[in-house]
Amino acid sequence: MDRKLKVGVLGATGMVGQRFVTLLQNHPWFDLAAVAASPRSAGKTYREAVGDRWKLGEDNPMPEKAADLIVQDVSHVEEIASQVDFVFSAVDMSKDQIRAIEEEYAKAETPVVSNNSAHRWTPDVPMMIPEINPQHTDVIEAQKKRLGTKRGFIAVKPNCSIQSYTPALYALREFEPTVVVATTYQAISGAGKTFRDWPEIIDNVIPYIPGEEEKSEQEPLKVFGEVKDGQIVKAARPLITTQCLRVPVSNGHIAAVFVSFAKKPTKEEIIERWNNYSGVPQQLGLPSAPKHFMRYMEEPDRPQTKLDRDYEHGMGISLGRLREDLVYDYRFIGLSHNTLRGAAGGAVETAELLTAKHFITPKD
Repeated sequence: MDRKLKVGVLGATGMVGQRFVTLLQNHPWFDLAAVAASPRSAGKTYREAVGDRWKLGEDNPMPEKAADLIVQDVSHVEEIASQVDFVFSAVDMSKDQIRAIEEEYAKAETPVVSNNSAHRWTPDVPMMIPEINPQHTDVIEAQKKRLGTKRGFIAVKPNCSIQSYTPALYALREFEPTVVVATTYQAISGAGKTFRDWPEIIDNVIPYIPGEEEKSEQEPLKVFGEVKDGQIVKAARPLITTQCLRVPVSNGHIAAVFVSFAKKPTKEEIIERWNNYSGVPQQLGLPSAPKHFMRYMEEPDRPQTKLDRDYEHGMGISLGRLREDLVYDYRFIGLSHNTLRGAAGGAVETAELLTAKHFITPKD
């Protein structure tokens, strides 16, 4: 690569936007060139716009280069598009507004890699876990034809809650999972909150997260789907049913999973598939890709959120407590970091894959 790609972050002042900003610091391929947010933040420096709302703590301070950038109005599409090669999207708007503005950026010939859910079910928009479905980039040419663009398109990442179990199921696809029951215990950062913002969550569990169960049941099926006639057709199996709870944890989503198979594997076969799984990001050596995507932990009390969420810089999946079940074939525990693997980090890795496959290129 002759030069780093210039990137903008839309919705840069929110929690996921802040993650993008920190992950782009010293990135070997990407250079943060623009930050954008709502009109009330526009015209201020990034430091001024965020103020005391920096949510990543003292261990992840605001990068100095980003702090001095002037925040731009996210609705000034042509102005921002002229400054960057592509954008990450983490805007806080209604779904209709998000769909519209992301398409505006794409039509301004600026690829969009989005953390938002608005385009996850647009049939020609790839919803990427790069280790699982890199072939879904095949729909991008059909999308560009629909949008009337030469280089502009939209790619999204799936919901953070599915990362802790969807890769584990995909690694076992040869055994044909048929039924999956998953209960997710989701950190407050998934709601963009810290304990300072949300004291009511302390010593509390909230057994409802709006829209989360539908996403957790349906999005894996699109990830497992196949490209046909310029669209992604979701998989018919496995049947997935979920419950999603918000728990008083800062970062890290855990899933308790029960699964049955058409061809029941042995416990040893399952662990071997998990520990040795490798995808295209590992083969390409993408900068954000974990060296080992999944690991199985033998200890009976692991994985634990506090101890294990940062595995492979927050980009790996930790699995444990695999055992046979009385109703289903097996049960296990999965853990992923929700704002890294599940949000900004997963989007950065997706952008790296799109760059490696020459979908994202310099404008000049």
